[in-house]
Amino acid sequence: MIEVIQTLMYTIGILLIMVYPAIRIADWLSEKIHITQALDDKLTIILTILLSLIVSVLINYT
Repeated sequence: MIEVIQTLMYTIGILLIMVYPAIRIADWLSEKIHITQALDDKLTIILTILLSLIVSVLINYT
């Protein structure tokens, strides 16, 4: 249980750092697939959360 809480705490701190890579990835996908601006915004938010979770899990278990 404590590991889950630690991971979520790391995620909160990493959210701000992962915004820039998520924006870059979403823009790259937008150029390749030609998606709408609304979908691009949603994709950026989802990528930010996913990247933050991945990095925080890696930090927690290494």
